[in-house]
Amino acid sequence: MSALDATQAALAAEHAAVYGYGVVGGRVGAGRRAEATAAYEAHRARRDALRRTVRDLGGTPVVAEAAYALPFRVADPAAAARLAAVLEDRVAGVYSDLVRAAEGPQRREAAAALREAAVRAVRWRGSDVTFPGLAERV
Repeated sequence: MSALDATQAALAAEHAAVYGYGVVGGRVGAGRRAEATAAYEAHRARRDALRRTVRDLGGTPVVAEAAYALPFRVADPAAAARLAAVLEDRVAGVYSDLVRAAEGPQRREAAAALREAAVRAVRWRGSDVTFPGLAERV
């Protein structure tokens, strides 16, 4: 996978995460609302940075879908927390690919994004995975 392709995949995942956190924020309990808001803002910032990176690599940034299919029904705070963990796992997976495809500063940024997503996933899930970013590929 080229650095441009991996960056586009990360951008698409960030679009989906921003959308998903809109759902999380609407269903999560009041005690975790600030955490959901912080994650939402972090994903928006990463999304915006990835748009610039795609342009720097000579590409046209992928655009967000009008809506995204959720992996399950989110009707209560527990489901919202599960969705947040899934979103972070998915984002970690694409950043894992980007770490492998990128070089230099972009690789360091991808590694930082992977680490941040893994930490957020642990917080939402309450447990960790052995190899963040690779969990969905097993």
